[in-house]
Amino acid sequence: MWALRAAIRPAAWLSRVVLGRRAPRPAPPLLLVCPERAFAAFDPGDLKGRGGGGRGPPADGPRSRTGEVEEPEDAEDEEEVEEELLRRDPLLPVGTQRVCLVHPEVKWGPGKPQLTRADRQVAEAESLVHTLDQWSVVERMVVPARTPDGKVAFGRGTLRHLTEKIRALPEITAVFLNVERMAPPTKKELEAAWGVQVFDRFTVVLFIFRCNARTKEARLQVALAELPLLRSHLSSTTRLDGRGGGSRYIMGSGESLVQVQRRLLKDKELKIRKALDRLRDKRRLLGRQRRRREFPVVSVVGYTNCGKTTLIKALTGDDAIRPQDRLFATLDVTAHVGWLPSRVAVIYMDTVGFLSQLPHSLIESFSATLEDVAHSDLVVHVRDVSHPETELQKATVLAALRGLRLPAPLLDSVLEVHNKVDLVPGYSPAGSQAVAVSALLGHGLPELRARLEDAVLRATGRQVLTLRVRLAGAQLSWLHQEATVQDVDVIPEAGAADVRVVISSSAYSKFRKLFPESASQ
Repeated sequence: MWALRAAIRPAAWLSRVVLGRRAPRPAPPLLLVCPERAFAAFDPGDLKGRGGGGRGPPADGPRSRTGEVEEPEDAEDEEEVEEELLRRDPLLPVGTQRVCLVHPEVKWGPGKPQLTRADRQVAEAESLVHTLDQWSVVERMVVPARTPDGKVAFGRGTLRHLTEKIRALPEITAVFLNVERMAPPTKKELEAAWGVQVFDRFTVVLFIFRCNARTKEARLQVALAELPLLRSHLSSTTRLDGRGGGSRYIMGSGESLVQVQRRLLKDKELKIRKALDRLRDKRRLLGRQRRRREFPVVSVVGYTNCGKTTLIKALTGDDAIRPQDRLFATLDVTAHVGWLPSRVAVIYMDTVGFLSQLPHSLIESFSATLEDVAHSDLVVHVRDVSHPETELQKATVLAALRGLRLPAPLLDSVLEVHNKVDLVPGYSPAGSQAVAVSALLGHGLPELRARLEDAVLRATGRQVLTLRVRLAGAQLSWLHQEATVQDVDVIPEAGAADVRVVISSSAYSKFRKLFPESASQ
């Protein structure tokens, strides 16, 4: 019986470093050219447009007395180190690829997948392949297997039949085995039998992440996620002395080739984590600025390609947002400014989409980015109700949210939005908690805005009050600056005005202390 386990691509760049020569910088991959997209870290000092630019202090350094940003003395060196960390050979071959998709199906036992079927799993795997430019699926094979994912085991006869079919298709250039991970010996064995390169789900998803990562933080997170893949390849290297290090030492250093490679990987991991910590500190500074100015933050989460970005565009009216109909189009958390019906400004955070069977190391690498969700005032869970596996997708997202260890009140108050109802005629949510919308066509958006306002005001402790203020004093201008003024009813004979405002509890307490003579109506 042949046990089939997952696979990793060897790290050729390490060999070049170990041999004492500086590795040449590889040319940018020709497979996918991703446009640059800035990390939209919204500065609430200016409520115009999306993501950045405002009157608040910059997040990337303190200001000097002249108003210029003071960069650390070693900032240029840090930039060079970060760029060097991001220089890597492509995980997958460039150019046109014709793929044979092989899906192992477990039909019985505890390993049988729940809430899904083989044809739906094949469809999602095919979508992953089509996300890559110039890649196409030319053949699909569903074969019986005894255990799921990386522990999949084909029978000898099944494997022989599979090999004959793949060998009879000369147009195939690669095989995508739809399991989470394979062991390097299995990859080597299958490639020798089938005569083409073989990739698992982890390698394909990781390459998609690399191509779609536009900011430095996202690119570093992908580089961090690649390290377990490289380590597992090293652990499978033939051990010559039985102790795991090998007996061939490098130029009298006392270290074997494998030991040097492991040390280099460990050094690289430390440098990547240090670079991510610097970027995380900048993001936390922006988060503190938002919380200090009391701008509500709504995190929009959901399964990949469920319509999160399209919904945010519909809610904000920002034409600069350009949604894409593909998996993992958004890998960088971006902030977008919108307005509730009460004219309260709110920040919508567009987040990374989730996927079933997403490798743990990949989730762990992006957990720092998803910290923004834990600090939001409201979480909106967008679901694609037109998808045949919408319930499985919901379970995947909720499991991921629980893994982020969100505060219990935040997790309990998640607002569920059922998107793409235009594709399901006559659709109506089963419960009263969900809101049905079509973000693309605008259906249901008024009801959603009302529900958002109610949830945001409740979560942030804001209240709607009518205050009587003197026109001659500073009360009215203070309210315009510190609260959201909805209406002003001037009473000329009294020299006063009744002002209807949306105000937070802390701002109202300050108002009462500064202007004790003002009264609430």
